[in-house]
Amino acid sequence: MTTLHREHAQHGTHRHGPDCGHSAVPHGDHLDYAHDGHLHREHEGHWDECEPAGHVRHAGHEHVHHDECGHAQVRHGDHVDYLHDGHRHAEHGDHWDDH
Repeated sequence: MTTLHREHAQHGTHRHGPDCGHSAVPHGDHLDYAHDGHLHREHEGHWDECEPAGHVRHAGHEHVHHDECGHAQVRHGDHVDYLHDGHRHAEHGDHWDDH
């Protein structure tokens, strides 16, 4: 899968890190940070938007996420993603998407 490189030009001078107050989301070999309803990743001196390209269904995901399921919640646009097994799940119709 090819990752779209889209710089977040209006990010400003805020530096994400362990104590910045934004949720850190493990994503492959780096951390994304949930900020203003979307995800940022540091890349060569700037911050990129780190969003999935397309629809990826998480096959075999039987767990139902909710406010008290024990998984961290991350506000993402108009919905909430749940951090589970090193990736994000988002409810989509009758299944969960893998972000």
